[in-house]
Amino acid sequence: MDDGYAPHRSLISVIAIIAAAASFLVHSGAAGLALAVVAIVLGAIGFLLSLSSATKGGCLSVGAVVLGIVGGIGGIIRALWHFGRHL
Repeated sequence: MDDGYAPHRSLISVIAIIAAAASFLVHSGAAGLALAVVAIVLGAIGFLLSLSSATKGGCLSVGAVVLGIVGGIGGIIRALWHFGRHL
């Protein structure tokens, strides 16, 4: 049976983890950095939402923030590499 009061997974957490994963897959440093920022912001919002007993997804949100930080560092390195090669 479907319990109407059962906790549900936060859609923001799912979008955050997808953005974090996508930040590793893009070849552009700027796009990777932008996706990483989206992952960090949405992951933080998702974590705050998961503090409510009606919403799950806290671990997913924390993972998105961590992966977003790593993806952001990778995006900066890719951007510097790209601009350094064209100087």
